Amino acid sequence: MLPVTFETPAAILLVLGGLVACFAGYRFFRTVLVLYGFVLGALIATSLVGAGNTTQLVVAAIAGGVVGGLILYLAYFVAVALVGAAFGAFVVHAIWAQVGNDPHPLVVILFSIAGAAAAMVLQRYVIIIATAFGGAWTLIVGALALTGDSRALDAASTGNVWIVYPFSPDPEQQWLVLAWLAVGMVGMFVQLVVTGRSKPRPKKSRAKKDKAA
Repeated sequence: MLPVTFETPAAILLVLGGLVACFAGYRFFRTVLVLYGFVLGALIATSLVGAGNTTQLVVAAIAGGVVGGLILYLAYFVAVALVGAAFGAFVVHAIWAQVGNDPHPLVVILFSIAGAAAAMVLQRYVIIIATAFGGAWTLIVGALALTGDSRALDAASTGNVWIVYPFSPDPEQQWLVLAWLAVGMVGMFVQLVVTGRSKPRPKKSRAKKDKAA
């Protein structure tokens, strides 16, 4: 858990990371991995340290964040599988949240395995879909935190963003689900059409072709 004074910086980080992931996740996938690895590492490190003084929490957050970001950066292909697995678990919780129940652990495991396998086979499309909707989710939580939403502020400081929003909003905030779907669809479209397009291979010059002939 981060100190209360770091809730706003954490929210800003969520917004920036969400924007990059949602609209350019495939093109900057390593950058997205580092950002999310940093956040995950910081949250794990501060949870292990516990509620100490601010200096200890900040040092733990930076150290854990650096380690987390470095691990995901170096383990690119493992990270791709993890993204697919996380997206599979994400889908399960999204479905079960609509009926108000928690999914059985076996169902979560099966969906995670399926997501990891799909990520390795259909790497580009899975990365685009996962980063678009995952980034949209993170973006919404960060934006709500910046506007003073108490639940989003708690999520920003504790790392519980994947549970609090958008699948369990208050009755008067059901529009969050529609907003998340809309932003995610726009992000996916932008990536498929613009930022996530495969880079064209450079064509050989005519001189090189003639020389080769």
